[in-house]
Amino acid sequence: MMSSSAPLDETRPSAHFAAMPFRRRLPALVGAVLLPATGSAQLGFQARAIRLIVPVAPGGSQDIVARLLARHMAEPLGQPIIVENKPGAAGNIGLEIVARARPDGLTMGAGSDNLSINKALFPWLAFDPVEDFAAVAQATLVPQMLVVRTDSPFTGLASFLDAAGRQPLAMGTGGNGSLAHLLQHMLQGLTGRHWTHVPYRGGAPALNDLLAGSLHAMMGNVGAVAGAVAAGLVRGLAISSDRRAQALPQVPSFAELGLPQATIMGWHGLVAPRDTPAGIVALLHAAALHAIRQPVMRERLAAMGITPSEAPPAELAEGMRADARRWVALARRGGLGVE
Repeated sequence: MMSSSAPLDETRPSAHFAAMPFRRRLPALVGAVLLPATGSAQLGFQARAIRLIVPVAPGGSQDIVARLLARHMAEPLGQPIIVENKPGAAGNIGLEIVARARPDGLTMGAGSDNLSINKALFPWLAFDPVEDFAAVAQATLVPQMLVVRTDSPFTGLASFLDAAGRQPLAMGTGGNGSLAHLLQHMLQGLTGRHWTHVPYRGGAPALNDLLAGSLHAMMGNVGAVAGAVAAGLVRGLAISSDRRAQALPQVPSFAELGLPQATIMGWHGLVAPRDTPAGIVALLHAAALHAIRQPVMRERLAAMGITPSEAPPAELAEGMRADARRWVALARRGGLGVE
């Protein structure tokens, strides 16, 4: 399992920064341009902590990125950010909490590519995984990686696919509705090979079962498995970026192995409830940019093979809608379901 610092349930600003009047903190976030007074007053940050709902289990890359954001956003906002893990149902349990929260800036969700995917896979949900959220920040771009244990007989993608044509295999992912779920489904269609998909409540428990020998392989985002690759616990067979990752140069891309259709990038970031005022979204986005630009955060992301992103909220929102259209079309073409 990848090494990481102990999870922080609460992140607090420095005493000096927190003691500053709220409007004096805003220039540090928006570069000397203060948000309207009505926007800052609606936040109510002086009285309450901010909740950040993470819809996956602790330990995976989405959880790690969310905790890094919370830690480094707390100082410019001048308030603690409490991280709460609410895994289950492909992230929909935690996401529904965010969707139904008051749009006051005091509840955020750790968003990812799952939002657009869940719109395609779960049309019966009581909330819309795309339209019921305000995009706040896209913090990272994340490829997927196919991995096996280092003592596995599969030394490359070709040997894994060859075995899949002759024997039953089990491949774990971080859950139904994850990008890994869709990519392994696509890979079966592209190669004509088949295996059993085993969904988990996050990448960390899937990796644990792979290491325990309960799975033949795992498809997961690079942040969830890079540490295990570096530690020599698992072997990367292929990565879904268009080229090899700088942190993992030994792992070939699907494209160079003859499967360019499997070039797919995911993302991590933040969302808020729909109808969150634009001024509040701007403030939270500015705090997220502050976090993303911290050298310590960039170093941690680089070690996990993850690329920082500073896409503005409008670009993220349009990307979510475009991805949803893509996954809805795939679901209709391929009869993609959930296990």
